[in-house]
Amino acid sequence: MSKRNLVFALGATFLTLSFAVEAQQPTKPPRTGFLTAASPSSIAARVAAFRQGLRELGYLEGKNIVIEYRYAEGKRDRLNELAAEVVRLKVDVIVTTGPTTTRSSKEATNTIPIVMAQDSDPVGNGFVASLARPGGNITGLSTQNPEINGKRLELLKEIVPRLSRVAVLGSSTTPGNPRALRETELAAGAFGVQIQYLDVRGPKDIETAFKAASKGRADVLLVLASPVFVLQRTQIAALAVKSRLPAIYDRREFVDDDGLMSYGTNFPDLYRRAATYVDKILKGAKPADLPVEQPTKFEFVINLKAAKQIGLTIPPNVMARADRVIK
Repeated sequence: MSKRNLVFALGATFLTLSFAVEAQQPTKPPRTGFLTAASPSSIAARVAAFRQGLRELGYLEGKNIVIEYRYAEGKRDRLNELAAEVVRLKVDVIVTTGPTTTRSSKEATNTIPIVMAQDSDPVGNGFVASLARPGGNITGLSTQNPEINGKRLELLKEIVPRLSRVAVLGSSTTPGNPRALRETELAAGAFGVQIQYLDVRGPKDIETAFKAASKGRADVLLVLASPVFVLQRTQIAALAVKSRLPAIYDRREFVDDDGLMSYGTNFPDLYRRAATYVDKILKGAKPADLPVEQPTKFEFVINLKAAKQIGLTIPPNVMARADRVIK
C-alpha cells in the first residue's frame, strides 16, 4: 500500500470511529417547565392529563423528557420568583396554568416558548395578538370561560324558576374577571334578573361576601373563575350550603367537594391537548405560528347530596343533561 493510500485509510478509520463514538453519546432529553399558582393536590387531575398527553405522543417522563414542576401553593407573590427560576434552568418550553402564571412567565422571558394550558381571554390579557396568529413566544388553549357564564345563569334559572336576584362571586385580582362579569351582566339582562357583584380579593373576604349575599336576599350564587376560589373551594361550597344558596361553579372540583353544580370547560382535556403544543415546539415549530385553540369538550356535573342539604329538587330535564351525577 502506498503511503498516500495508507494516510487515506487511516483517516477514514478515524472518522468512522469518531462517528461511532458520537452515536453512542446519550442524547440530552428536552426540559419542560410547568408553572402553576395551585398546589399539587388541587391540580392533580390536570397534571395527570398533561402527562397522559405526553405519553400518547411518545414522551416518557424521566426518560426522553424532563419536567420541572413549580407550585406556588396559592402564594401568587411567589410566581415571579418561580418563573425566573424555571428560565434559569434553560428549559425548552414553559407550560402555564392560567393568566397569572402566563404573565409571570412572559415577564421572565420573551424567547423561551410558552404554552398556555388554559387562559380565559388570551387576547384581552395581552398574551397574543390574535387567536389565529399569536405573534410572539406564547400560544396554547383558551377556556371560553367568560362566554359560558350565560349558560351557567340559564341553568340556575331552570332549577330556580322564580329567580330574581343573583349573587356573583368574583375577584378583581383575577385577569379576565371584568370580561366574565360583563358577560354575566348581559345574560342577567336577557333573563330579567338582578346582579349583586361581590368582590373577593383574598380568603379573608369570603365570609363577608356570603353575609352580603344573605343581606341582599340573593336567590342563587354564581361563582366566577379565580385561583382564590379554587384553593378555597371547600369553604365556599360549605358556606353556600349553610346559606341555602343554590350555587354553580366553573369546574367540577367544587362539586367533588360538595358544591351543587358546575358547568364549564373540561380542563383535563385542555391539559392533555397542551402536550401537543409542547411536542410541536420541541420539533421546531414556533409559538407565533401555532393558533390558539378553543375548548371542544364541556361538562355539566350535579351533586344530589348538596341539593338535598339545601332542600332543592333538580328538575328531571336538567338531570338528564348532566354528564355526571354525584349521589
